[in-house]
Amino acid sequence: MKIFVTVANAAMLFVGVAQAAAPTVIASMDLSGPLGAPGWRFTAAQGAEIYDPTGGQGEDKAPGPIHLCLTNDRGASCRPGLNGLLRRSSGDDLFSEPHFLNRVEIVHPTVSSALLLVRVASLHATNGDQRTALALLGYDRSKDKFQIVYTRQAGRNNNQEIRYIDKGPLKGAMIAAEPTDDAPFGFWVSVSRPGNPGPYRQVLRYRSATRYGDGNPLAVIDSEMPNILQRLGLWRSGMPLPMPQGKACPRARLIDGALWCN
Repeated sequence: MKIFVTVANAAMLFVGVAQAAAPTVIASMDLSGPLGAPGWRFTAAQGAEIYDPTGGQGEDKAPGPIHLCLTNDRGASCRPGLNGLLRRSSGDDLFSEPHFLNRVEIVHPTVSSALLLVRVASLHATNGDQRTALALLGYDRSKDKFQIVYTRQAGRNNNQEIRYIDKGPLKGAMIAAEPTDDAPFGFWVSVSRPGNPGPYRQVLRYRSATRYGDGNPLAVIDSEMPNILQRLGLWRSGMPLPMPQGKACPRARLIDGALWCN
C-alpha cells in the first residue's frame, strides 16, 4: 500500500493509506461442459500494477501478480494450487510469481480426452528474459479432482520453447527445446506424450542437430521436426519434409539434419 498526502483548505495535511484495488478477473472458464467437471471453474485474477522490483525495461510499473484458481467451491479453495508454476526448487525469487497469463484453453490430445492448458510468465528481467511455464491439467471423474499431468518451465532469451502439438502425427504431444550447457552449443529436445490414463511420459530426449546461433530463422522445434519424427519412427528420408505449421517454407531442405526454409 502507498502513503499519500492530501491538502484541505490549504491549511491542513491529512495522511492516509490508499486502499488496495480489488484484483481484476482477467479469465474465467466454466469447466463443467468442456471437461465434464460439474461445478468446477478456472479463474485468474490480477492485482493492481506494482513498482517493478527488477527495474523493468525503462518502466517504473509492471503488471500486478496473478492468482490462478481451479475451484468447485466458488474460490474458497483452489485445488491443485497453480501459483507455484514458476517457482524453482531452490525457492522463491523475483520471477517465481505469475504476472502474465499468456494462454488458457481446452485442448484435446485424443478424440476422447480433454485437458486444460495454462501458460503463464513472470516479470521481465533487466536483460529482457522472462521465466515461462506451461501446465496441462486433467479431470479425474472418479475422484472429482484435477491433477497436473504435465508441467515445465523455460526462459525466453536463448530460443527455448515449450510447445503443445495440436495436429499431425504428434497430436497431443508436448515438445521442449532447452539450451545445452556445453559445446557444441545446441539444444536438448524432449518429447512427452499423454499417458493412458495419467501423467505425460517422456518418450524421447536427444541433442539437436540445430546449433545455437546458426542463423536458421526457424524455431528450434520446427527445424528439428524431421529429426524428432524420424527418431520416433514417424518419418524417413524420401518422404515429404514436415513443414512448419502456419508458415511458408520456400526451398525446404535438410542441412546437417536440420530443416531450413531459405
